[in-house]
Amino acid sequence: MTQLASRALIRLSPKSPDENVRSFLQGLVTQDVVLGKLPAYGALLTPQGKVLADFLIWDDGSDLLLDVAAQLADGVVKRLSMYRLRRAISIARDEALAVHWSAEPMKGANPDPRLPALGYRWLAPADAVSVDEAWLAHRLSCGVAEGTDLVDTLWLECNAVELNGVSFTKGCYVGQENTARMNWRQKVNRRLIVVPLDQSRADRQKVAYATHAVDHLRVEDIPAEFMPEWLGAAE
Repeated sequence: MTQLASRALIRLSPKSPDENVRSFLQGLVTQDVVLGKLPAYGALLTPQGKVLADFLIWDDGSDLLLDVAAQLADGVVKRLSMYRLRRAISIARDEALAVHWSAEPMKGANPDPRLPALGYRWLAPADAVSVDEAWLAHRLSCGVAEGTDLVDTLWLECNAVELNGVSFTKGCYVGQENTARMNWRQKVNRRLIVVPLDQSRADRQKVAYATHAVDHLRVEDIPAEFMPEWLGAAE
């Protein structure tokens, strides 16, 4: 079985032939959904550049699908609906499909756009059993935070550049000004880092799991042994 029950899908569909969901989402999220290759990793931010939700963006003909943490899905639907105004676009959870994952290549699966080590994902009807525990252990072993780990943290402090989660050429989106300023001024002073639970700092802990935690650490305070190779190469 391969389903990630902890993930949900949000479908954005045009309700008239002259409507375009890509142009709608383009002005809201951090990733380029018009010229960029999909699936891609991106986020919806506050005007201050803090994370409301991160997701993978999938192409489905004239529709787009957002692969998002199930706990955050309803909030994303509500926020996107607020921005929709009177545009003829349907925004709702898609219960007919589910997100699937495998650490190994599978027919019809796509490499995770964040990091090759994260494995492969695809969309299909739900399985009877989930692989969420295996996925959680795998992504934590890769040093990657996602979903509720990131909420209310500045997007670049979530290692968004290193995980291919932001386009600096696509133009404006919500939270773009502060995000771009941090990048050009190289002002990423803190980062989310996965650490063993028994070595987590209570004052900097964002989320705790059974064996690991996600800490929000100053860059100079990150122990070398906890720096993922993909992030250390970028520092």
